[in-house]
Amino acid sequence: MKFAVQEQSGVVLLRLEGPMIGGPDATLMSEKIHECIEAGKVRFLVDMSKVDWMNSSGLGILIGGLSTVRSRGGQLKLLHVGKKARSLLEITKLDRIFEMHDQEEAAIASFT
Repeated sequence: MKFAVQEQSGVVLLRLEGPMIGGPDATLMSEKIHECIEAGKVRFLVDMSKVDWMNSSGLGILIGGLSTVRSRGGQLKLLHVGKKARSLLEITKLDRIFEMHDQEEAAIASFT
């Protein structure tokens, strides 16, 4: 998994690409979230439009990010969750925990 970081209207956009299966990239993403939090940024939007596969380790990445952000009084929301990932979130009932959006502008606006 690769990721790029952007900021728009005070929201950190984490744009993921490739399979979410854990490993060193997961550590890098966690470190980036912590770095952003230390800089005072606590609103995160994870763009999953280019995630082609996610396993339980991928779920762990999302849960870890959500826990970290919430513990600092922030929010982490998901954007463009594909069919396979959405199905996995539904099966595990995590679709009740994560706020998901299909439109980027509406997702960013939802933080205000």
